[in-house]
Amino acid sequence: MRSEKEMMDKILEVAGRDERVRAVFLNGSRANPNAPRDILMDYDIVYLVTEYASFRAEPSWIDVFGERVILQTPDDPEIFTSGCRKNRYAYLMQFEDGNRIDLTLLLPQELEAYLREDTQTVLLLDKDGRIPPLPPPSDSSHHLRRPTQQAFTACCNEFWWVSPYVAKGIWRRELPFAEENLNAGVRPMLMQMLFWACGVRHGFAINLGKHGKYLERFLPREDWELFAASYAGGSYEALWQALDRCGELFGRSAALVAEQLGFAYRFEEEERVRAYLRRLKDLKREEQPAGTQKGEREDGER
Repeated sequence: MRSEKEMMDKILEVAGRDERVRAVFLNGSRANPNAPRDILMDYDIVYLVTEYASFRAEPSWIDVFGERVILQTPDDPEIFTSGCRKNRYAYLMQFEDGNRIDLTLLLPQELEAYLREDTQTVLLLDKDGRIPPLPPPSDSSHHLRRPTQQAFTACCNEFWWVSPYVAKGIWRRELPFAEENLNAGVRPMLMQMLFWACGVRHGFAINLGKHGKYLERFLPREDWELFAASYAGGSYEALWQALDRCGELFGRSAALVAEQLGFAYRFEEEERVRAYLRRLKDLKREEQPAGTQKGEREDGER
């Protein structure tokens, strides 16, 4: 595996001999002074370029960085029909030796906006001496944001609203439906509430990392173990247990956030939904009524 010095030397060498590249920036965890260091950290690199049409016209130009396992170009409108960024074009490159470079080409008209986006930005090269001085890199732009009462209430409502969808999917033995609603509906709200709970415990000037990857450091051990146990193992009984653990953890975290921030929490909403889930779990599953077509529903599940 190439060392950090070898990788950075290559990144700067390529930029230095290409007149289209006018500046180089480093972002991401390697620019975060508080991030734990390991050999699998990505190199989040930005090349400020005069134009990028000629780069795109010669796809092999990135081969100089090494032998790749896989490449993705998320700003290619021919591949990704939504989410492509204007005036930016990225090459996400995973290499055979274990290194990875996420390299973005940035047009000059985007420079001002780019420099405002992320406090984890380090200037590595400025050929023209036109980049304004940057403050020391920090992860402050990734710190938690204190919720409003409205955001808190909406999070709670969505969590308890989607939970019965999971239960119905389990009861009907519709595993994909139940799993999708658990992981795409319930869990994001649980994560948000856990983030806020960490904020009231430790102050909101903390960075939990992408997808909450540092969450274990900030949760009480009991809460972390309950959270870890909330991931289902592929059976219907495991799904019931996961849903119950999510509900227990969400409820006590929401109560903590409400108390510490002076918010109103609808305890009765939680109690009614959890009682409904228990009744549904205990409900004997009967045969499908005659004349009902497979897939027909009288309710409005999404």
